Amino acid sequence: MRHHAERTPVPNGSQHPGTSPPATPRPTLVESMGGTAGFVYSTVPVVVFVIALALQPTKVAVIAAIATGVLFAIVRMVRGERFLSASSSLAGVLVAAGIVALTGSAKDFFLLGIWVAFAGFVVTFGSVLMRRPLSGVVWNLLNGGTYAWREDRKVLRAHDVATLAAALVLGARFVVKQWLYVHDSTGWLAFAKIAMGTPLTVVAALVIAWAFRRTSACLVTRKQPTEAVARQGAGLPPQHSAGLQPSPRRNTNG
Repeated sequence: MRHHAERTPVPNGSQHPGTSPPATPRPTLVESMGGTAGFVYSTVPVVVFVIALALQPTKVAVIAAIATGVLFAIVRMVRGERFLSASSSLAGVLVAAGIVALTGSAKDFFLLGIWVAFAGFVVTFGSVLMRRPLSGVVWNLLNGGTYAWREDRKVLRAHDVATLAAALVLGARFVVKQWLYVHDSTGWLAFAKIAMGTPLTVVAALVIAWAFRRTSACLVTRKQPTEAVARQGAGLPPQHSAGLQPSPRRNTNG
């Protein structure tokens, strides 16, 4: 006499056993960097500062830039963003305005960005000279810090290229903005900040993303078959992922 196994009803909208949930679409590179809105939040206060500076004294231009930053921070919080994220662009404006208030020079509104670019260039280029490119160090930390990534020439070369791309962007920003700063070209400093800001950051981020994918393909993907071969050589059964385990054999002798 055959016994029929009771079937457990599956609730509506739930996944059947053995099926994986649909993959959540990953945000694009531009979206992860704030998207178009992030570009607007960081550039509009600078444009407002330069326009106000052409029409009003420096103090009024600084107040206008701060007011614009505050307005954007409020809008972002109303849209549901966290306080730290919403106030990130405002923080940069406040620091720049504080420097102008101390020095009394309008061009010092861009001084912080100039020296941040210089510091970033020193760190990234120095890491390449030390044969520890920064993008590779970051990739290894994000993956548990257990990979000997510097021993693979292809991986090391990829991170040399990626880190040098970041160093080139930062170095170019410093050289151009410092030259404009010395020549008191406040308007052109604003143009350089916008033109060499998000667009060049996206380019450098694309190169770094390429290095990350290349490293994962060379180390992470290649490591999985190697571990399977090692288990077979040790006489251990192969590992089965969840939902793919072989079902037990049925006794057909009655």
